[in-house]
Amino acid sequence: MPPSVPTFDELIQGCKRSAVHLEMRDSYAVDYEEGPFADWRAGFRHDPADRASWWRPWLDLMAETVERGVAVRRARIVSEPVSEYIRYEHSGAFTNVAAGEQVRWLPRRQASDIALPGNDFWLFDDQWVHWNHFAGDGSSLGEEITDEPAVAKLCASAFETVWSRAIPHDQYKIR
Repeated sequence: MPPSVPTFDELIQGCKRSAVHLEMRDSYAVDYEEGPFADWRAGFRHDPADRASWWRPWLDLMAETVERGVAVRRARIVSEPVSEYIRYEHSGAFTNVAAGEQVRWLPRRQASDIALPGNDFWLFDDQWVHWNHFAGDGSSLGEEITDEPAVAKLCASAFETVWSRAIPHDQYKIR
């Protein structure tokens, strides 16, 4: 392990080739999404034609990362029928796609024979793993970052297998 572990921001900004994100939970209860999720539940939907209303700093970061030549891919393993939270994520994923992220969805039944890590993660340039830890209620328990080669190899293998089976966002129909 190097003497200094980079932060998530340093990893995404220093990324040169690829940044992949695997999400495996059917619900998240992270504080910054309580308002938007509640709004969505009340009927609010982003208007794709009104980019100024939904563009945000995260999308700027993704667009800048893609413009540097980094392939940013996000895969979500979801139970079907999907949870209300996954419906919410799906309805807003066009914003990620607009920023240059590639997004795919894999029904959980199609992931049964994949060796998956126990936590959601980001993998940067097939070297750095950024784990996202969550409590049972979906609240964030923080992050952990490692460049352990065996861990990076497991994450890369799991992600690529999921990606190869997953359905592109524009083709995935909510069930």
